[in-house]
Amino acid sequence: MTTVAHLTDVVLQDILRRLTPADLLRAALACHRWRRAATSVLPRVPPLLGYFFHPKSPSKPPPKPTSDKTHHPAVFVPLDASSPRLSLELTTGAASSLSIQDVHLGLVLLLPHSRPKSLLPRILVVDPASRRRVLLPPPPRDALPADGWRRDRCVIGVAVLSRAHPSRLTFDAVCLTIDGDRPRAWVASVREGNCAWRALPRAEGVIVDFDPWWFEARCVHAAGNIYWHICNSSRLLQLDPCTLDFSFMPVPAVLGDRFKKYRIGETPEDGRLCMASIVSEESLQIWVRGEARRSDRGWLLEREICMTKVLETVPGLPKNSMMRMLCTWLSDMDYARTRKVFICTWGYGRYAFHLETGKLERLVMKDGKEHGDPIYAYTLAWPPEFLTPRN
Repeated sequence: MTTVAHLTDVVLQDILRRLTPADLLRAALACHRWRRAATSVLPRVPPLLGYFFHPKSPSKPPPKPTSDKTHHPAVFVPLDASSPRLSLELTTGAASSLSIQDVHLGLVLLLPHSRPKSLLPRILVVDPASRRRVLLPPPPRDALPADGWRRDRCVIGVAVLSRAHPSRLTFDAVCLTIDGDRPRAWVASVREGNCAWRALPRAEGVIVDFDPWWFEARCVHAAGNIYWHICNSSRLLQLDPCTLDFSFMPVPAVLGDRFKKYRIGETPEDGRLCMASIVSEESLQIWVRGEARRSDRGWLLEREICMTKVLETVPGLPKNSMMRMLCTWLSDMDYARTRKVFICTWGYGRYAFHLETGKLERLVMKDGKEHGDPIYAYTLAWPPEFLTPRN
């Protein structure tokens, strides 16, 4: 009689390879042999569990305001029925006053929704998978020399830099400020709940010659770096997490200075830096970073998708090209690398568009609220501690 114990390692690995990430983790807990087999077939990409976002009430078509300004508490929508139902587990008061700023490496960073832009804030860091959290105090005044504390400081946002241990609250986070006309990184090193701040010098050679209000508060993690979009600008602010050096990343010249018309991200196949842009109501362009004779500021146009027939399926969307451009814009690429982009409309719903299948899916909740902007993909800190190779 043949039992599971008679399976060879190759056959066992082939079976485990076909499981979902959640089932693979459960199988790894069966015994030492299964754990070793599971370690050898772990997916390289962290498993996607679902999405965090702040819901919003549906907006009315023009000329009504583009969106409801009411701040709704963050919610989690699981990827499918097998995904866990996660929660930030905030009190009612905290949920209504805090806003998600970054989701990366299994951590969620939150800041007060309404706060003075000149004051360095407290940061709440939550690991929804382990239900652990830590509240980081603002950087102390002695983090800078007495003559270095500026009154013209503007706090832009916060981001996860790295996580040293996937199962513990051991990580580094960064707070971006514009001090005068140059960016500065404030780095918080957290080791099991103990936080230590250090302030880096203002960046050299990176001049912010515009109102810092144009920076988007939330960041984007892509191809190993961190990016902040700048409204009405043909460049992004880039931070290297390893060297903590700032620089400006130009976008293709043909895009010009457009408002929310391009979004940075990664290619689903290999994680290369890419950019999506809706250049008109009829064309969705995908650019990838690369040098060639025909490159535009180091960007190559990889593909172009006609959106005319896709947008015609949106109920009530104006047929007039000028009105359609006014009412439709690209809000994000799915940072879980699912080959989806998110599209916002002015009064006609929020949608996810799949680049390969061409399917347009409306993003609406059971209570009628729409998925807010941004939509944060939540993945586990990967790999779990008990499946790391050293074990």
